[in-house]
Amino acid sequence: MTTTGSLPAQPSSTSPRTGNPSTDRALAMLLALVREGVTDVVLCPGSRSQALALVAAELERVDGVRLHVRIDERAAGFLALGLGVESGRPAPVITTSGTAVANLHPAVLEGWHSGVPMLLLTGDRPAELRGIASNQTTRQPGMFGDRVVVVDVPAPEETDEDLSRDARLARDAYRRARDERTPVHVNVAFRDPLSVAVPDLAEAVAEAHAAADAEAAAAPAPAGPTAADVLDLPHGPRTLVVAGHAAGEAAEELARAGGWPLAAEISSGSHFGPNLVVSFRELLARPGFGDRVERVIVFGHPTLTREVPLLVGREDVEAIVVGSTGGEDYDPRHRVTAHPAAVRVVGEPADPAEARRWTGTWVQASRAILDEASAAESAPLLPSGTTPAERRDFARAELAAVRADVTRRHLVRALWQATWPHDRLVLGASRLIREADRALPGKRVRVHANRGLAGIDGTISTGLGIALASQAGSGSAAAGITRVLVGDLTLLHDVGSLLIGTGERVPRIQVIVGNDGGGTIFDGLEVANTAAPAAIDRVMFTPQRVDLASLAKAYGWTHLRAATHGELEAALTTASGAPLLIEVPLVR
Repeated sequence: MTTTGSLPAQPSSTSPRTGNPSTDRALAMLLALVREGVTDVVLCPGSRSQALALVAAELERVDGVRLHVRIDERAAGFLALGLGVESGRPAPVITTSGTAVANLHPAVLEGWHSGVPMLLLTGDRPAELRGIASNQTTRQPGMFGDRVVVVDVPAPEETDEDLSRDARLARDAYRRARDERTPVHVNVAFRDPLSVAVPDLAEAVAEAHAAADAEAAAAPAPAGPTAADVLDLPHGPRTLVVAGHAAGEAAEELARAGGWPLAAEISSGSHFGPNLVVSFRELLARPGFGDRVERVIVFGHPTLTREVPLLVGREDVEAIVVGSTGGEDYDPRHRVTAHPAAVRVVGEPADPAEARRWTGTWVQASRAILDEASAAESAPLLPSGTTPAERRDFARAELAAVRADVTRRHLVRALWQATWPHDRLVLGASRLIREADRALPGKRVRVHANRGLAGIDGTISTGLGIALASQAGSGSAAAGITRVLVGDLTLLHDVGSLLIGTGERVPRIQVIVGNDGGGTIFDGLEVANTAAPAAIDRVMFTPQRVDLASLAKAYGWTHLRAATHGELEAALTTASGAPLLIEVPLVR
């Protein structure tokens, strides 16, 4: 494995030894990770990984790490993914051998496609037990294909004298995952005896934390792109800036610097600013807008529309994709003409008035579309009145508005209004993220979503990881509440993630479930016009009638049902000591 730094990774002279090769290897590896600044470890129980698990438990006891124990490896993988999404650092996830490792695959794929750092520490049998039908043994190295960096560590014959090799290996794996923003799989073989008692690690952890603090203080600032990696952009062509998922604020900064309209998806990190065009889908299909675009500059990974890949693939449009957010470069129809690491605007527009008209037309048209949709959703405004009759009419209208049933659009708007910049918002893969993308005005809020592969799996676990990482600080350093918006099937697919380890810190989190009884996203696809309704219901809509109140109670969550505008507003502002599941009934 390639070393990504030059700092030594030697264990300290006071690092404990047990004489057991398995436990000593686990001590060397996990203490090296603490020295690298690891604060969170995710763990699933198992025999072959017990040395790692027991050392992690001791590290938790002496405040070396925050330990998150889960019984389901798929949930554990996505919890680690969420921790990495929020912190930008890999949270090691420990599993035993066999299918336990395979259950990490969905999170690994999402991490690779999204550019999220992950570090997998998987226990395994020694080499002599592979390929002979040994119990709970399969070929784990390479299980994830080319989606991860793999390090296969053979079982130790005896304890290494200084354990430097194991410590260095753990350090290098962590740094590669962090710096390259990719999953790294360290497959660690252990031979019987699998563990012994773990010694007190208070002194070793104090030393590791001091080393981590010293390294952080001495670390140079991250290097930006070199001049050769930056593409200069003249003002000339009529330009549209597109911010897909995880684009970050660079897209908004470029749109402002160039004076260009900004089509920013809701989870882009650029869904704000004076040039934001929320209704870009409608405008891309409208004459005088999409057909006049001469250049498109894409940040991030657009996934929520068909209009954007069609625009990028047009032969008459110069397509530039900036940077990368995952393992693959965005290039629909193989038409991208440049793929720089960064871009900058140079010069001034030849016709400043025309440049302002170009952007102003997009922004004004988008606002008009939003205003029209908002007016259609809202009750007519009445004056409070001065006569008794006028005041009665006003009171009736106010009461009717509070008692109105919640629609999808009202749900996402109410959630957006309740969310502040210090909060976190996680959007699952359902109709609701598309509704949010179409309807929500600009606001500088941290919005997350698993859009690398855009699957419904792992959304609750990802949200819990984001909540735990964002709320780990104290005082003003801690974020506010995390809200997770999902459809009913997205919740049920990851329902086991509602189980939080006994005695673990429970973050401030709300899971808001738009419950329309099944997968209504298929109602808007072409298949709804070609297949028989009964077949659609049976194999695509997949109706469900789960009692979510009983489900929440079984897992120790507080359940609230919010069917009206007033109930939803009250639920979103409810202070609860337990995690909160808010069920919002929706019409199919």
